[in-house]
Amino acid sequence: MASGSSNRIGGLFENAEVTTSGRPVLRRNEVECFLLSSVDLDSEDDPPRFTALRSGNLILTTHRLIWIPSQPNAAVPSSVPLAAITHIFSHKKSIKSMFHSPRIRFQADPGSVVVTVVFRGKGDFDGLLTKFWECWRGRAWEAEEEKRESESSRSGSGTVAQGLYGNDGTVRMVGLAGILRKEQEQWESTDKSLQDAFQDLNALMSKAKEMVSLAEKMRQKLLSAPSSQNGSTDDEEMGSKEEMQQWMLSVGIISPVTKESAGALYHQELSRQLADFVRIPLEQAGGMISLTDMYYHFNRARGTELISPDDLWQACTLWEKFDVPVMLRKFDSGVMVIQNKSHSDEEVMSRIRMLVTKMETLRTGVTASDAALTLKIAPAMAKEHLLTAETKGLLCRDMSPDGLRFYFNLFPEIDPTNLHIVKDFGTYGEWVKATSLLSV
Repeated sequence: MASGSSNRIGGLFENAEVTTSGRPVLRRNEVECFLLSSVDLDSEDDPPRFTALRSGNLILTTHRLIWIPSQPNAAVPSSVPLAAITHIFSHKKSIKSMFHSPRIRFQADPGSVVVTVVFRGKGDFDGLLTKFWECWRGRAWEAEEEKRESESSRSGSGTVAQGLYGNDGTVRMVGLAGILRKEQEQWESTDKSLQDAFQDLNALMSKAKEMVSLAEKMRQKLLSAPSSQNGSTDDEEMGSKEEMQQWMLSVGIISPVTKESAGALYHQELSRQLADFVRIPLEQAGGMISLTDMYYHFNRARGTELISPDDLWQACTLWEKFDVPVMLRKFDSGVMVIQNKSHSDEEVMSRIRMLVTKMETLRTGVTASDAALTLKIAPAMAKEHLLTAETKGLLCRDMSPDGLRFYFNLFPEIDPTNLHIVKDFGTYGEWVKATSLLSV
């Protein structure tokens, strides 16, 4: 993730952390509300109180105004907390305003600095102004501060009492028994939250953010859990842990890009968010995943904000314009996949060659399922790689009632002038040994 320094205007502009694809990294419970492109941030004071920020994307959230430069390394991504804004000046339409770019003026602390937001591109200026007022008046950050203070006071009151008895007069549980009891109480509370959330659809939607936050805490706990003391772990326990981690990683996107919030930049921002999201599914799928599977995973994470197949396609095709580590690929068979740029065909072909030249596979060949186990990808993707290896002359296919199998291509090692001479060297010689063992 990229970020830049702040400390401008006495701390008014804060550091805005962004992902590798240029999307803002949202804070806990922060939700993206609106986005416009080609926006400048100017100082209205004379002399200017800060260096103007030119030509960037302005993203309004429930907590901040975030400015990200349109060109990488053009300027530092910056943000202004809505909590620092003391006044938003009314937008008055006049004859003069008809001949210059739309703008919003607001005053912020420290220093009562007046900032002018100038819109030089196309977009719903009135829609942003309305959302700006709503988010500023909504003061979502205050509700979070009150919640944190309440949690802090509750945790503080639990640590005041010392000795054998607690504040409520009950016997305090110490040592291992106390730890186990505390863990049990936390899991009981978690279980009750899950039961309440699944009472009906409305309850589930109302607790969606709470469930995502809870799942993230559980995921971090699972990922940071130490291994057993003897260095070995039960296979069943490890399997359930991996399944739980996979569920946590795909639990959802807290603030998905929508047409309402992004406007004309919808597909561009959707492309960036998809590039950030796809990395974990790609890692789990061995570096390559079909476009159909990604459509399922992405829509599942977006919840009610579903996208169409055409939106997904357009988002993927825009990756060529961004410096992201993923790419869209089309096999000769027509299958569309998403893969890491580091997922090289040369490495895959090398691993397939090692697989098909083993003593066992020289005799029996390999199927797509066999290759999938070696490459650690889905069988459908493994089949595409095997077909690619066939077109490169590495493999030969065999169609039989048992299905499609692939064998190492021995024809380049056969001397057409001495077809009946049996070689005892090279891969051909290894194949002779393998088939001889089969006839014994």
